[in-house]
Amino acid sequence: MAASIGIVGCGAIGRSLVREAQSGGIPPVAGVASRNAEKARAFLSELSEPPPYLDLEDLIDRSTLVVETAGGHVVPDLARQTFDAGKDLMVISVGALLDHPEVMDRSRETGCRLMAPSGAIAGLDGIKSACAGGVDRVTMVTRKPPEALEGAPYLVENGIDLEGLDHEMDVFYGTAREACWAFPANVNVSAAVSLAGLGPDRTMIRIMAVPGLGRNCHDVEVEGEFGLLTIHIENTPTENPRTGRLTVLSIIRSVRDAADPVRIGT
Repeated sequence: MAASIGIVGCGAIGRSLVREAQSGGIPPVAGVASRNAEKARAFLSELSEPPPYLDLEDLIDRSTLVVETAGGHVVPDLARQTFDAGKDLMVISVGALLDHPEVMDRSRETGCRLMAPSGAIAGLDGIKSACAGGVDRVTMVTRKPPEALEGAPYLVENGIDLEGLDHEMDVFYGTAREACWAFPANVNVSAAVSLAGLGPDRTMIRIMAVPGLGRNCHDVEVEGEFGLLTIHIENTPTENPRTGRLTVLSIIRSVRDAADPVRIGT
């Protein structure tokens, strides 16, 4: 069966994948599924040769790789259906894997591949390599404009209002697991860093709101027997302020690599 991808979700990332497939940059799209069928169909109708809009069962059946771009709430059921069908799954909402480790267990049981792209972060290869030896700490600081953090459960529950903020504000400090519960739409990067390294309960995350900031910024430090690794990323947002351009490019490259037998890097 020739490589083909099924896209679950039709937001900024899903639309970018469809466009990339149309330009020949990644394998063809077997179909698109979305909880907002009307919005997805409207987007597809704008294309000259659109992939079909499918229900989830048909989409999985027609695809060799299913790509989740719909949010963490769909991951457990989507993974079960995808792996039961003997297909591979790429999860963009990496934070869901912290709440549902059984997804990783099921991937290993079935032999179906579970892929979690680097997304907005860089240096996961270095973190993985470092953690093959002794590592003392992994810390991460995320800086985002207030509008990219609005509506996060942690802010709502704690009555933190960022509207009109005129100074840099430290809004959260805790473990990667706590960060993913507190800011589920913002910190898939912290989940990826934690899974590549010391795990979600030993990876410490600080989140800061910075008015006027034009990019989503992440700083990671890893220290251990190998020495010191520092990573700095400034990610330009897409039309969705919560999604950086590097995230989209990472997913495009990950889909491309999934169909390529040659692999460069750890």
